[in-house]
Amino acid sequence: MPGKLYIALVHYPVYNKNSQEISTSVTNLDLHDIARMAATYGVERYFVVHPLEAQQRLVGEVLQYWREGFGSQYNPYRGQAFDRLQVVASVEEAARVIEESEEAPLVSVSTTARRCEGSVSFTRVREMVERKEHNFLLLFGTGWGLAQSVIDRTDYVLEPVEGNGDYNHLSVRSAVAIVLDRLLGKKWWLAPLSSG
Repeated sequence: MPGKLYIALVHYPVYNKNSQEISTSVTNLDLHDIARMAATYGVERYFVVHPLEAQQRLVGEVLQYWREGFGSQYNPYRGQAFDRLQVVASVEEAARVIEESEEAPLVSVSTTARRCEGSVSFTRVREMVERKEHNFLLLFGTGWGLAQSVIDRTDYVLEPVEGNGDYNHLSVRSAVAIVLDRLLGKKWWLAPLSSG
């Protein structure tokens, strides 16, 4: 059975600016924008990872509004995007959900804004995804990034998204968009040049 790509937005354990492990709060923009990205690029499921029940309920209320409430009539496209979103308490739970519903083996890939020894390139991960031999779970950290304990348990660490300057503090929404386009987007660089 062909493999699929899943993404997870991790709110715990992540770092604060003092490199302490914390949990971050769910934000409305992350829910909406990343769900829309997941739908646009054909991501199988978008997991929001948070261990606190109050935060899980908050996400549930947003989903209910856009899937069944007034929002479902006002903007059905938003509900369609939110159909891909699922709340889980941990990265391990997200992995279990995938493994219980899919036959292909699961490969986990963490993302970080820091350069890590042994990280894999976008080209390499794209090639693995395109072979469809495995399911892939891409982990994105909130706050100041995924805790090392999460990174150490993944199969690969993806090279960071880098611009042309020294500043490297993208919002997680921007990073998700860039990563998904590099891994799943159309190969625009192979298209013939237009004469316009």
